[in-house]
Amino acid sequence: MGRIGVLLLNLGGPDRLEDVGPFLYNLFSDPEIIRLPFPWLQKPLAWFIATRRTSRSQANYKKIGGGSPLRRITEAQGQALKEQLLALGEDAEIYIGMRYWHPYTEEAIARLTQDNIDELVILPLYPQFSISTSGSSFRLLEQMWKTNPQLQKQKYTVIPSWYKQPGYLQAMAELIAQELDQLENPDEGHVFFSAHGVPKSYVEEAGDPYQQEIEECTELIMRTLNRPNPHTLAYQSRVGPVEWLQPYTEDAIEELGEQGIKNLVVVPISFVSEHIETLEEIDIEYRELAEIAGIDNFRRVPALNTHPVFIRALADLTMDAMKSPRLDLSQVSQMKKNVKMYPPENWEWGITSSAEVWNGRIAMLGFIALLFEMLTGHGLLHASGILH
Repeated sequence: MGRIGVLLLNLGGPDRLEDVGPFLYNLFSDPEIIRLPFPWLQKPLAWFIATRRTSRSQANYKKIGGGSPLRRITEAQGQALKEQLLALGEDAEIYIGMRYWHPYTEEAIARLTQDNIDELVILPLYPQFSISTSGSSFRLLEQMWKTNPQLQKQKYTVIPSWYKQPGYLQAMAELIAQELDQLENPDEGHVFFSAHGVPKSYVEEAGDPYQQEIEECTELIMRTLNRPNPHTLAYQSRVGPVEWLQPYTEDAIEELGEQGIKNLVVVPISFVSEHIETLEEIDIEYRELAEIAGIDNFRRVPALNTHPVFIRALADLTMDAMKSPRLDLSQVSQMKKNVKMYPPENWEWGITSSAEVWNGRIAMLGFIALLFEMLTGHGLLHASGILH
């Protein structure tokens, strides 16, 4: 078959405290993270948000050692995958492409084009598809393919999502079972799935299948676990004034505390590596909330990292993808229920859902502009003499 390459896609994270600001700027510059009606506003708004959030984010990263372990873990996953594929008779080259920090996706593509790979498998390290994760990386790759004649000659296939993969489900079930078995009465442990949230509009207006895939994945994991434990699914990490998928993790924890739940086993379902959302948000913030809510025993299931069953699942995904008909980047949106990638929908007059969304976005932009002017002392209102 020739030389095989596997491109692992992930979010990325700041390696050091001084990287936090530039990382946040890159993150919020992505129109799949914050969708604006006017693209020219993207970078100024990203700068504004990153500037306002850097100090707080740095404080959180200090709590977990001063940087994200995501790069180190992803590189370990890549090495483990390479060894697993070699054991299966496939000598593959592994490339890591991060969306918002080093090693960037662009760096990975530059490497693999130099290596003259014959067949490439694009494998996102997100089990479930979302516009803001896999979708953003696919969109970037599609742009690169359109503008690079050398890439256009590259044979490749895409794995859009893989939350149903049996090995992945088995690895998740094993990790949950290990935590449950640490309880005095394992059957009394409440399994709490905490997924990274997305704005509700992504699902309802843009057709993002993320919520459906997360819900189905949760049920498949519980079926694989085959235990009598009750379970809950909630969503974490929301930012900004818009409504995100609910229930929110913090609200759900408080509600379970009110119900008298004492043993909580938290599962980071949308994360396959330890990073800020698991090590700080879940382990520190949500643990404190649980204690306040009266939940005595708060246990967190570790991320998959290099769990051998999980690594074998990635290898099986790669091997299966090479045997299946190729799926290119332009086909992904069609497979995912015709997801509306950026740019956003056009304006509609009247009392329509589209008009309501745009009105809300414009109001938000107006508020941001006013806040920016109040903080900096520069802008239209100061120039006109309304503000002094």
